[in-house]
Amino acid sequence: MPMQANEIEALLRETFPDAQIEVAGDDGVHMSAMVIDESFRGKNRVQQQRAVYAALKGKMDGPSGELHALALTTKAPE
Repeated sequence: MPMQANEIEALLRETFPDAQIEVAGDDGVHMSAMVIDESFRGKNRVQQQRAVYAALKGKMDGPSGELHALALTTKAPE
């Protein structure tokens, strides 16, 4: 079953409660997310994105994952 933007945001909010989070996409399969959080400061892009994928708790794992593609933008606040 495809995930909706609000479901993705809720999962991300559990791990990044103070982050600026924007999730977009209307097909429930190919989505985009921007996560701006202080916890990303000093981490490279790969480390930041791994943290976001971990927050999704396996929803993108394997061919049967609920979320097929997520274009990510991550950074620390300016």
